[in-house]
Amino acid sequence: MMKDAMNTFATLSGKMERMSHAQAPQSFGRVDDDGTVYVQTSDGERPVGQVPDSTSEEALEFFVRRYHALETEVSLLESRVSSGTASPEEARSAASKLDTSIRQANAVGDLEALVTRLEALSPTIEAKAETRREERAEAKAHAKQAKEEMVAKAEAIAAGTDWRGGIGKFRDLLEEWRRLPRIDKATDDELWSRFSAARTAFTRRRKQHMAEQNHLREKARVAKEQIIEEARSLADSTAWGETSRQFRDLMSRWKAAGPAPRDVDEKLWKEFRAIQDKFFDARSAAQSQQDEEYRGNQEVKEKLLDEAEKDILPVEDIEEAKAKFRAFLEKFNEVGRVPRDAMKRIDARVRDLEHQVHSAEEAEWKRTDPQARERARATVDMFSAQIDKLNREAEKAEAAGRTKDAEKARASIQTYQTWLDEAQKALDEFSA
Repeated sequence: MMKDAMNTFATLSGKMERMSHAQAPQSFGRVDDDGTVYVQTSDGERPVGQVPDSTSEEALEFFVRRYHALETEVSLLESRVSSGTASPEEARSAASKLDTSIRQANAVGDLEALVTRLEALSPTIEAKAETRREERAEAKAHAKQAKEEMVAKAEAIAAGTDWRGGIGKFRDLLEEWRRLPRIDKATDDELWSRFSAARTAFTRRRKQHMAEQNHLREKARVAKEQIIEEARSLADSTAWGETSRQFRDLMSRWKAAGPAPRDVDEKLWKEFRAIQDKFFDARSAAQSQQDEEYRGNQEVKEKLLDEAEKDILPVEDIEEAKAKFRAFLEKFNEVGRVPRDAMKRIDARVRDLEHQVHSAEEAEWKRTDPQARERARATVDMFSAQIDKLNREAEKAEAAGRTKDAEKARASIQTYQTWLDEAQKALDEFSA
């Protein structure tokens, strides 16, 4: 449509330009003897005015200049319509006013050609108006879709618990909403109502959540202050074991209390931590002093272990090994405590020595267990009897010419022989 209108406009403009070149504006006017100037139109001629104290040529030129001024306005409007700098509404209004001015103009020239040029603009203006309407419709459709998506996002945020980020997300959505054009009033109002309701609901739930959190933080503050008071009463205790357990319980209560208000939580923690450090530093100093006192016990116990391991291992005589281990334990337990850094290592060596004696005793018991020996012997006898039976069956089959039956019996004998060998090994271990 736009292309056809532009073609029509170009054709008419060219025609008007040729007509203007064919006839000069002066040819459309004349001056009467009394100085009255007339303009010629298709409806006849009409007076346009007089110019006092001037010649006929001067009077005619005066009204021709008025015509040129009108012609300039038409050309300017044509340019604005062609370039799109004038909206269809502005162009339509300007063309209507200019048409009236030209038809009533006191000017000399081809006024009807100017009117024709204005009329030639109408298809272009309407085509541009149609394009503008399509663009606006498309923009409104896009805005409607965008706002529907924004409402869906807003409602999803309102149903969530992102209290910190939700406010910012709603702020961004609101800014985006304001940048979009309005759509039809009913739809726009309905979508805005949903968006606003979602934002209000989220704000209300957030305030409620914050109030609950403030209540919990205040409750935590009171609990932590109580814990600090209890900790302060334990700071100078020298009952290291019991007080350490009490401090662990206080720490568990501290964690369970949750965060206090932000401006005091860090302060409370530093105070509680300082009290703990005072006690545990004192405990570490006392234990370090004790460790030095126990260092001699460590040397004695390690020497006893060295001797016991050399004397007992490897275990050959079970009863003798057990007796030596009991004697070792009596001497070992008479020695006092050892430093903490050596305790695990020494205990591990004692447990290993005990384990090796116990393992040797279990192995010997299994080897000499009469019931186990009888079970092993019964297994050997069972496999031997089965092999004898299969040998007889194979011999009978071969004598009768049943080769396949004989081969099957021989194959079974091989399997049972393997089982018999393993059972015999187990029985032989009882005799070792």
